[in-house]
Amino acid sequence: MVKPSSGLRVAVLIPCYNEAQPIAHVVRDFQEALPAAEIYVYDNNSTDNTLEVAAQAGAKVRMETQQGKGNVVRRMFADIEADIYVMVDGDNTYEAKAAPRLIEKLTSETLDMVSGCRVTEIQEAYRPGHRFGNWMLTSLVASIFGKRTTDMLTGYRVFSRRFVKSFPALSRGFEIETELTVHALELRMPIADVETAYIDRLPGSDSKLSTIRDGFRILKMIILLVKEERPLLMFGGVGLLLGLFSVILGVPIVSEFLETGLVPRFPTAILVSAIMVIAVLSVMAGLILDTVTVGRREMKRMAYLSYPAPSRD
Repeated sequence: MVKPSSGLRVAVLIPCYNEAQPIAHVVRDFQEALPAAEIYVYDNNSTDNTLEVAAQAGAKVRMETQQGKGNVVRRMFADIEADIYVMVDGDNTYEAKAAPRLIEKLTSETLDMVSGCRVTEIQEAYRPGHRFGNWMLTSLVASIFGKRTTDMLTGYRVFSRRFVKSFPALSRGFEIETELTVHALELRMPIADVETAYIDRLPGSDSKLSTIRDGFRILKMIILLVKEERPLLMFGGVGLLLGLFSVILGVPIVSEFLETGLVPRFPTAILVSAIMVIAVLSVMAGLILDTVTVGRREMKRMAYLSYPAPSRD
């Protein structure tokens, strides 16, 4: 792989699905912005001639037959060896000339991820539904895992090698962006945001993102990540709610028993007891899984630390 003057190998990773119209522009723009970088286009079962156009533009083309952006990212991260990875969508909506600035931020501050936060006044480029959904989901993740980015769903990021090679990549689709962010937050990696221009698509190029469908998929991924990374919060919260519900149902029964010595609503008493048992079991499950999660996090941290930090020195 070609080395830039800094001595660091840079790879530009472009996941694509039916982007024959804009992909040549994306490849040429990044060739101009990062002349020493290797540019890889990974096609995800396109039904048009995306692969041919990308190859003609000078990119190295690869295939990933498992459908979904998450599957493509997993393959790219596994296949490509570099010191710095620039990942960008192939729809020509991101500012290629900002790439050196993002890389400079990563290397000068020894960071592991720099996100290109979208800035635009073009309504068609960043539709209100997408903008609101991004804000809502980013705020939800920030409230649980910590607020360290303002654009969780951006498709323009720069990574260090130790980020890429320690990333498990469990997602299949567009929810991969959420997983990338949570991975950095959970390992307390040094990250940063850099504002970048976001432009409208070229004529004939359509967005593959569905605001409602993919929004729910991302929300589902957030819930899954909470279960995996914050089991005490999830199972403890469920246990607390069930315990509170049990107490509300049980107070009248206990009061009546203390007054009369009788339990006339016996089925309700059994239900209250069962709910309380489930509540206690849920909390205990959260405590046990939390211990397991700490061990898993330590293993991921050790894998992360097995690679050198990004630096120009």
